[in-house]
Amino acid sequence: MRKRKIILNLCTSLEWYIEGANGEFDWCFTDQDYGMSKFLEWIDTIFLWRKCYELFENDISSGFPDKKQVIFSRTLKDKNIQIISDNVIEEVEKIRSLPGKDIWLFGWASLVQSLLELNLVDEMVISIHPLLLGSWKPLFWESEHKRKLKLIESQSFSSWLVQVRYEVKY
Repeated sequence: MRKRKIILNLCTSLEWYIEGANGEFDWCFTDQDYGMSKFLEWIDTIFLWRKCYELFENDISSGFPDKKQVIFSRTLKDKNIQIISDNVIEEVEKIRSLPGKDIWLFGWASLVQSLLELNLVDEMVISIHPLLLGSWKPLFWESEHKRKLKLIESQSFSSWLVQVRYEVKY
């Protein structure tokens, strides 16, 4: 049986910023589909950080009602959702070994960084917006590990947005 992939899919500015000081991402282009319909066919589970879940709980539940949500949190206590609070590698590997489609790592800087450091991200789909945002939160922080990426595909859109898809090599 094929192991389910964890795929980071998010938007960045040209300088690789993904969120404002308060998590805002209202600058992301919404004038086209940008491949999201196709991507949503690949996945059946969404990994979210607690703050992201709390901020977008109703939007994500109503926007993706057929997708299972898994929340990463040490403080959230909700019996109606699956929460990973410790033993992250073990818990993630349990989910990856279950039958199903791939898993969307719904980007938030700290969760992305944590899962990259644990070698748990298999692919990245990054939509690079032709914007310079100034000083926000970067997608990638300092890391002790070098990562090689293999370009799987790239696509440009009429809005000048460029989308790249990489396989992460560990």
